[in-house]
Amino acid sequence: MPADASTNGGTGGVSAGSLVSSGSTSGSSKGRTSKGRTSTSKHGRFKRRPFKVVLPPGAAPITATSPSIAYAGPVYERTATGQVVPYQTQTPQTAIEQKALTGGSPVGVVADTKPQLLVPGRLGRIVNGFAAAPMSAPPAVQEMIWAGNQIIGLPYIYGGGHASFSSPGYDCSGTVSFALHGANLLSTPMDSTEFERWDSKNAGMWVTIFANGGHAYMTVAGLRLDTSSADDPSNQQGPRWRPLRPANAGFVVRHPTSL
Repeated sequence: MPADASTNGGTGGVSAGSLVSSGSTSGSSKGRTSKGRTSTSKHGRFKRRPFKVVLPPGAAPITATSPSIAYAGPVYERTATGQVVPYQTQTPQTAIEQKALTGGSPVGVVADTKPQLLVPGRLGRIVNGFAAAPMSAPPAVQEMIWAGNQIIGLPYIYGGGHASFSSPGYDCSGTVSFALHGANLLSTPMDSTEFERWDSKNAGMWVTIFANGGHAYMTVAGLRLDTSSADDPSNQQGPRWRPLRPANAGFVVRHPTSL
C-alpha cells in the first residue's frame, strides 16, 4: 500500500494541529541546506532549533498569511492552436458553483472541458476552482498546473493514482505524481515516503514538494495542490487547488532541480 495513508479523516493528510517543527524539515540559507543548530539553555541542556526554509531570491511563495484566493484580474486561455485569447469567465449562480471558488470543484463534479488558463505575472491564480498558470512561468510549470486541473473534482481514494496515472480518484501522493507526470518530470507514480528523497532538497523557484511518512502535497507558482483541507476554508476533500498554508512544518522539503 502507498505510504501516504490518511490521517485526517480520510483525506490523505495530517491534521493541522499535528504539524510541528522537527529536524526532519529541510531548510536552506543562500541556496544551501542549513544544518540543525543547538543552543545551551540556562540549565545546561541542549535543545535543537527548528529548521527554517529560506526561499531562493525571486521564488514563488510557499506560505501565506491569509487564506484568501480571490482574483479579479484578466484571465486568458491558450487555444488548441496555441493562440492566447481572453477567457470568458462565468459568474457563479448557485451555492455549489460559489463554493467552487474557495478551493476546487465539488467532489464528483468534473468540468466537460478543462481550458488551459493563463494570467499575467509570476503567480498562478484560481479561477472557478481551476488554476490559471502564470504567463511568465516556464512551460513545464504551466503544463504541471494544467495537468493538476485534469483531476480537480475527483474524490480522494487511498492508493488512487499509484497503479496507474489514470484513476477514478487520487490520494495525496498520487495527486502530486499526476501533476509532475503532466510536466514529464515523473514516469512512475511515487508515494509520500519516496518523495522525501526525490530530486533536490529545499524549496524551488517555482515548485516545492512537502512530504513525510503520512502525507504529501505541493506548491506550484504560489498555489497549493493538496488532498487535505487543512487551512482551506472550503473544507472540501480530494485533489484541489487551495490557499497556501501559513506554515509547512513537519515535512521534508524537495523540488525538481530545474524548477
